[in-house]
Amino acid sequence: MLSVTPVYAALLAILYVALSAKVISQRRNDKISYGDGGNQGMLKVIRTHSNFVEYTPFALLLIAMVELQGAGGLLLNLLGMALLAGRVLHAYGFGRSPQVVILRQIGMLLTFAAILVAAIANLVLAL
Repeated sequence: MLSVTPVYAALLAILYVALSAKVISQRRNDKISYGDGGNQGMLKVIRTHSNFVEYTPFALLLIAMVELQGAGGLLLNLLGMALLAGRVLHAYGFGRSPQVVILRQIGMLLTFAAILVAAIANLVLAL
């Protein structure tokens, strides 16, 4: 049974809803119903949301598989915290105008670290 991954999944889901709300708000403010309308602000909120969607589900799936294979709480919490911090930092850094590039970079580094460590842990535990 999963007990650690759901905590991080829930926290990341809250961030997902917040990023979605930013897209909706930007659409209403700029009266853009589809696409980015050539608006750079709209494009930024869309890409901030999309980047989250592109990385988070796969990372959570890997972390859940590590947990299902019986990994310890320390590893699971480190993976979950790295992913959560990475996604928060990236969204904040990328979503600002101007961007806070260092936060965006640290966010991606943490996200990639969580994915790679979880992938390696899955291989080690499975083999």
